Amino acid sequence: MKLRNIEQLSDKLSDDIAWRKKELSEVKSLVERKDISDQRHQLFIRSGVCILYSHWEGFVKLAANSYLEYVRLKKIRYDQLSSNFLALAMKDKLKEAKETNKPSLYIPVCDFFLVELNKKCSLPKDAISTASNLSSETFQEITNILGIDFSIYSTKSKLIDEKLLKTRNEIAHGNYLLIDRDEYIELHTEVIGMLETFRNQIENAAINEDFKRNSS
Repeated sequence: MKLRNIEQLSDKLSDDIAWRKKELSEVKSLVERKDISDQRHQLFIRSGVCILYSHWEGFVKLAANSYLEYVRLKKIRYDQLSSNFLALAMKDKLKEAKETNKPSLYIPVCDFFLVELNKKCSLPKDAISTASNLSSETFQEITNILGIDFSIYSTKSKLIDEKLLKTRNEIAHGNYLLIDRDEYIELHTEVIGMLETFRNQIENAAINEDFKRNSS
């Protein structure tokens, strides 16, 4: 589906987060059961942590690239882009120049800033990557690229890095961990909250046209 207007972007984010929340709710209901053995209970929790992480990474990646697609389809000029999106548009040109010792490769970059800023922008598709390892540092980089405020999540860094990512990695690598039911439910609540916050931030950024240089 082409994301040409706010409604299409909002619908895509709403549909995607809805099925994730439904699945996570099903897992949570299994974790909360008290009529099962301790061994099965730990199985549900360990599986739940992996699923929590997968939805955290999956939604952030989808939502970020959906917003990028929305901005890309606006086809505004380079000189109308906010600095973060202009940097993304220039990423490949700057990377190619940086990785060589040829000063001549900087000439097209200079030409771009001198004569091409009034052309319609060309943003890359699906350029936002979580590197299959969505740490707080990687997430902050994503928010910076999108021009979204990370400070809301500043108190969540330890939760993201240790309780979510590190625990998921240890489980995925076959290490046995005992995780308390209440600890899992708290993690579930925090992840749902972060997903909702991120969705709202992206929708607000699109509505307010934060991707434009002169947006207020």
